[in-house]
Amino acid sequence: MRSLSYRVEAFASAADFLASPCLGETACLIADVNMPVMTGVELHRHLLDSGHAIPTILVTAYADDDVEHLALKDGVLCYLRKPVDENHLKRCLLTALRRERLGDR
Repeated sequence: MRSLSYRVEAFASAADFLASPCLGETACLIADVNMPVMTGVELHRHLLDSGHAIPTILVTAYADDDVEHLALKDGVLCYLRKPVDENHLKRCLLTALRRERLGDR
């Protein structure tokens, strides 16, 4: 993302992201599905429930069709399987940023 000139912040955990001052200014969230304590799907749901409908892209090395279906049904923008296709990721990111600019979270 940095090579595409986007400002990037990385966090060790979902809790670290939720406690950060970046939360309110995040235009797109890219998170792993399998994280300790709170999964990417749980993080997305928590954000929605707390009024932070951030366009979210989830990435996983352990694809699960049921988890993917639930995530997309819950509003996750993209569910990408590793190894991630760079062009697919770019398309997802552009869609997320377009939604953010239009206020269509």
